[in-house]
Amino acid sequence: MKKTFDEKLVILQADPSADCFILADAKDPDMARGVASAGRAADGRLRSIDDLRQDIRDIVKAELIDIMLMSASTSAKLTIEERIFDGSPVLPAVRANDTTDLHVVLGGRYVAAPSAPFRTATIDHIQAGKLNPSPRERTRGANLGLYSVTFNNIPDADLLTLERYNAFRNEAEEKGFDHFLEVFLPNVPPEVHGLAPEAIPGFVNDHIVRLLAGVPKTARPLFLKLPYMGGRAVAELCHYDPSIIVGVLGGSAGTTHDAFFLIENAKKHGARVALFGRKIIAAEDQLIFIEHLRRVGDGDLKADDAVKSYHAAIGRKGLKPHRPLADDLALTTTATAYGS
Repeated sequence: MKKTFDEKLVILQADPSADCFILADAKDPDMARGVASAGRAADGRLRSIDDLRQDIRDIVKAELIDIMLMSASTSAKLTIEERIFDGSPVLPAVRANDTTDLHVVLGGRYVAAPSAPFRTATIDHIQAGKLNPSPRERTRGANLGLYSVTFNNIPDADLLTLERYNAFRNEAEEKGFDHFLEVFLPNVPPEVHGLAPEAIPGFVNDHIVRLLAGVPKTARPLFLKLPYMGGRAVAELCHYDPSIIVGVLGGSAGTTHDAFFLIENAKKHGARVALFGRKIIAAEDQLIFIEHLRRVGDGDLKADDAVKSYHAAIGRKGLKPHRPLADDLALTTTATAYGS
């Protein structure tokens, strides 16, 4: 079956301003948060990896998203063994690296130290579930990966990050593997990176533009995944190089209005992709929440109307909202880093 992501990518490559929107569910928290990665059930108990994988099965079956992002181990089970993406319009993708600022482990200090490049997953394992596969075996798994970088204005650390990404990109091109690029904000304190808050969007944008200037089309990421740094930062990237498809990440849970407004406002300024993880896992009902994300992304609902519609929908299902409607209509500032 044709994947909706592939169809939308063709449209956006031909016309970056086209009114279509790519929605991804980031179900890869086990690459970062360990035992707590699947969140908590309504009774407060920690959920298991099997619970998380059942969420993935249900969401893929609903066909409301374009991309399902997973860990390599989850993809090996669901994509390669169970074949849940066969006959589905949803495209499987895998987190291809796990920089140390993602290592949110109990008692750990890694998220506060300068991000160091690291890669647990291999392209072979993502594509085939084994090392040194045959060309035919490479088609069994996922062929899209998320590669993450964090620049901290520390020359030696940033250079190593660039070198590792360069090596990954070359291997990906050799093996016919597509990727998209996640660029985080500096994860060290301001006294270390030396940047004023208002300078960070420009610092990140300049890194992206400078990096991609040395990369031809055959090796470029298909799109970007960035913390939302405001409409001006998104518009700046889209204006400078319309061929760069900009996507935003959801960040921490926040209010329901935070999630819907993020999509609405980012799209208004040129973004055409959103990847939500923690906001979806934290929702009262993941499928109803994703349905409303989809409707906002497609322009069928305004953000504040979507909050009201969402509350009505979970009410009909007999679910108690996390917050009263008035509180859930508020806009707050949510964290964008894994360690926040």
